[in-house]
Amino acid sequence: MFDSLKDKLQDVFSALGKRGALRESDVDTALREVRLALLDADVALPVVKTFIARVREQAVGSDVLKSVRPDQQVIKIVNDALVEVLGSEPAPLNIAANPPAVILMAGLQGSGKTTTAGKLALRLRSRERKKVMLASLDVTRPAARQQLRILGEQAEVGVLPEADRESPAQIAKRALQAAQLQGFDVLILDTAGRVTIDEGLMAELREVKALTNPHEVLLVADAMTGQDAVTTATAFKQAVDITGIVLTRLDGDARGGAALSMREITGCPIKLVGVGEKQDALEEFDPARMAGRILDMGDVVALVEKAAETIEVEEAERLAKRMARGQFDMNDFLSQLRQLQKMGGLGGIMGMLPGLGKMQKQIAAAGIDDSMIRRQEAIILSMTNKERVSVGLLNASRRKRIAAGSGTSVQEVNRLVKQYQEMARMMKKMGGKTGAAAMKALMGGGMPGGMPGGMPGGLPGGLPGGLKGGLPGLGGGLPGLGGKPSGKKK
Repeated sequence: MFDSLKDKLQDVFSALGKRGALRESDVDTALREVRLALLDADVALPVVKTFIARVREQAVGSDVLKSVRPDQQVIKIVNDALVEVLGSEPAPLNIAANPPAVILMAGLQGSGKTTTAGKLALRLRSRERKKVMLASLDVTRPAARQQLRILGEQAEVGVLPEADRESPAQIAKRALQAAQLQGFDVLILDTAGRVTIDEGLMAELREVKALTNPHEVLLVADAMTGQDAVTTATAFKQAVDITGIVLTRLDGDARGGAALSMREITGCPIKLVGVGEKQDALEEFDPARMAGRILDMGDVVALVEKAAETIEVEEAERLAKRMARGQFDMNDFLSQLRQLQKMGGLGGIMGMLPGLGKMQKQIAAAGIDDSMIRRQEAIILSMTNKERVSVGLLNASRRKRIAAGSGTSVQEVNRLVKQYQEMARMMKKMGGKTGAAAMKALMGGGMPGGMPGGMPGGLPGGLPGGLKGGLPGLGGGLPGLGGKPSGKKK
């Protein structure tokens, strides 16, 4: 997400850093480039004007121009301005009410309302421990109710049984009664959409809203529609007074203009964002963290949350005990690769790590992607149990057999073995360390503050250029291994 804007802003800041001392004219030149980058990212013109004026006012002050690192000061000012444009503080869902808290989902056809309703139900059940019911009010789109029922079953939440010849208002009334009688904490109402905004759609929403008195009226908007999403949000805000926005397909929008424009223009907070097709790919929108992603400062908090959701406690404890004894074999290595995949693969993790924006193309050119992880998994699975435990058994003929069995080359097998051996040596060194020392070693030292609990050590296959041997701060071991494992138990 925001790839185009991120690249252009990084070019601007790099140019500032090379100048050393800054003059007012240097700041003006940089802001001209920032303005063009924002417009190219499809950010609304009024938002761009306000943003640039806000940044320039602070960036040309004597405290900035005469500071030791004026370029870093300018980056901080841009970051603060981005946070302000995006909404300053996260806006959590308002579900702290006498149950059931009603959430009304609105939006145009194709924006992802039904899918988002299913994702939200899963999020509320798994994270908030809420008892959730889904109800489809869409009587116009074929199979809409069937789709919601399937999503509800996948999320393991309640779904209102279907009944023929009911109007959306009648379904909403029946859903509210059922949620009250059955003790549900949250009721999510998925409404019908239209291809375009019309009075019929708004009238239907107003009727349902009057009947159910929802605690949240969430507009689901497709981020990839750019300025149209902002126009849609404005219309819905005026017609039905939406309380929040959910941006879908934000992971597929390289420009990001809708996210940067919506809060400023509508005054309505972005509460959630869809960042993938999987049912758990729904995140709370945090302005500070989103600004960090745009400026390539990463989002370590999101990475920690992802780790906490996916790391299996029992497996983490097993690995921690083995690591404490200085033991680490190919089975452990395979476990780490699989945990990496659960956390969203290389692409998902690298997008959350600081300072990797400029390296993305370099990393892609080197062939470092999720398919490589799958090839490495295939290599390990082609080994016998004895070979996984004692890698020293892997002579030339065995490596040739493993390459043939996994559909890879002998060179790839050799690279994997070399990487494993490097990790095993590091684990052996850490075997005598306990407590804080082990945690410090796991967290790595390349990144300010280090990575939470470390990540699988050294990306498979090596890294291009100066990154050889692993990404900054990527220690050996999975998040949670440095101390008490965190995450869900399976």
